[in-house]
Amino acid sequence: MIHTFASNGHRLVVDVNSGSISELDEISYALLEFAGEDMTRVLPQKAGERLAARYGVNALREAWEELFALKEDGRLFSPDVYAAYRNAGDMAPVKSMCLNVAHDCNLRCSYCFASTGDFGGGRKLMPFSVGKQAVDFLLEHAGNRRNLELDFFGGEPMMNFDVVKEVVAYGREAEQKAGKHIRFTTTTNALVLDDEKIDFINREMYNVVLSIDGRQSVHDRMRRRIDGSGSYQTILANIKRLVERREHRNYYVRGTFTHENLDFAEDVLALADEGFKEISVEPVILPEGHPLALRKDDLPHIFAEYDRLALEMIRRAKAGNGFNFFHFMIDMEHGPCAIKLLRGCGCGNEYVAVTPEGDIYPCHQFVGDRAFRMGNVCNGQFDQAMKNTFSKANIFTKKDCADCWAKFYCSGGCNANNSAYAGNILTPLDISCALERKRVECALMIKAALAE
Repeated sequence: MIHTFASNGHRLVVDVNSGSISELDEISYALLEFAGEDMTRVLPQKAGERLAARYGVNALREAWEELFALKEDGRLFSPDVYAAYRNAGDMAPVKSMCLNVAHDCNLRCSYCFASTGDFGGGRKLMPFSVGKQAVDFLLEHAGNRRNLELDFFGGEPMMNFDVVKEVVAYGREAEQKAGKHIRFTTTTNALVLDDEKIDFINREMYNVVLSIDGRQSVHDRMRRRIDGSGSYQTILANIKRLVERREHRNYYVRGTFTHENLDFAEDVLALADEGFKEISVEPVILPEGHPLALRKDDLPHIFAEYDRLALEMIRRAKAGNGFNFFHFMIDMEHGPCAIKLLRGCGCGNEYVAVTPEGDIYPCHQFVGDRAFRMGNVCNGQFDQAMKNTFSKANIFTKKDCADCWAKFYCSGGCNANNSAYAGNILTPLDISCALERKRVECALMIKAALAE
């Protein structure tokens, strides 16, 4: 399977199974229509008949030889080698945990998937006793995995800062006894960050996600304080202080765009203009009919924004002031292992979330949906049957992925979004699929442009 597209003067072909990306000249690109898995070194008669008047037979033969060489080298029409991994990773050890230390928040974001922080179950904070048992659960279910991850999440985790500190201290002791290493991370809206919290995060957290929506007008409209006032100025100042003390390493600022700011490239660039180099502004996922939800007729506008952002990123990179945009970051040389290509984040199998009461869910976005409650860290219950169901969620069991050229980039999309908005973890959300394909094309075009 191959995918071809032209963008910004670049003609690109993606060989889906090998992951190979090739840039072609005009003649080779035109000849792809006549190429396939059964191609030979001989120029097809139909190609000569149709294209000789435009390019000349000798040029066609030379270009065809180059295409055939790509095929022989395994870079065009390569066989599917991933079927052998169809069941690899089933019932894998748990290596990552999202610890919801706070089902409460000091903001009331308009698009919040967590019901403004309480996940629909009332505002509460996790006691240290539950956090301790969650760490024990992670270590117990990690099998032979040595490197583990634990993310402090909410709501707003810094509203339960004392417990965050206690859990980290306990984790540092417990990991040594277990012969493991836990990388702690956190996601915060940065509203209550002070010197103590900043220093702790920068000392103990391997990575930190900092929530801010871009331009002040957009941010303050979406991310309001409880009293309805804007939060931008306070959050921006706190984030800048943290990132500077962190020496601009292992962080990213993360925003959300909605139907009301389809010109979201301006929000990305606004964050870049504030000096941030690691940026993510992601599409909102909301029920159809919600005033902020993205609609299918928004897609042309969104695609144009991704194109505009890609061109500006190229310009800035060549001028020496580039930045990374999360959805355009693709490692084509050392990409993820085969299992991760097929299964993505591993939610419900390698990754779980834990609530303040100790309830286990497949990930933070499933929290509150009792149909997906997997057990509780306090009593040792863990639904292995549900874990097995999630372990089998991959691009082979998601039928809509079979013929999609981008399947190895998104691994079938977000299982939580699939469940919530398409009705089944195995049914990818069509809007998300369209956005992913566009983002991958932009990312590949950027790579080609910067390689010139």
